[in-house]
Amino acid sequence: MPAITEATKPTHEQQVLRLARQRTLLRARDLTEQGLPTVTLTRLVQAGKLERAGRGLYSLPDAPISEHRSLAEVSVRVPKGVICLLSALEVHEIGTQAPFEVWIAIPQHMVSPRLDRPAIRVVRMSDEALAIAVDRLKIDGVAVPVFNAARTVVDCFRFRNKIGLDVALEALREGWRLRKFALDDLWRHAQRGRVANVMRPYIEAITS
Repeated sequence: MPAITEATKPTHEQQVLRLARQRTLLRARDLTEQGLPTVTLTRLVQAGKLERAGRGLYSLPDAPISEHRSLAEVSVRVPKGVICLLSALEVHEIGTQAPFEVWIAIPQHMVSPRLDRPAIRVVRMSDEALAIAVDRLKIDGVAVPVFNAARTVVDCFRFRNKIGLDVALEALREGWRLRKFALDDLWRHAQRGRVANVMRPYIEAITS
């Protein structure tokens, strides 16, 4: 095997482009973690080899973009958050909601993130609640934390004052019809979320 010399060693630009192919959405912090100069991002944008995908985010010009790119962007910029409620319903393909904001749950005492775009809607939860029933879905190369279907439906009832009881009922009815969750899982989350009594008559109606 030929020795690696200074002449054959990958340049900073080559290393950053390789990182962009691996991660799809790239931040300056990703370069710092790899010991690469962040000024390389500016040079690559000027050369047309990278483009700004959002504030502080970069991607390859020909990188594939999924319908849920906004969720990936928010997850990269709010790493302690979990996609929830209407946005989670959309990911799980439950109901007819098509939110123009990304709904994200964050720790109770965390300062609200300031994002110019995508627009976000913040819901606060305890650290314990944020760690329960979380799926990590790969979206545009980013591991996006999303509450699972059963937990999401229960949260719709917990936060029905924010989204409306009609949305919660649609989520329950459609989620059950499409077999997006098991009844045992739904009931367990309902009890944990202290909405079992609220949900009981509706659950009995769709399962009878």
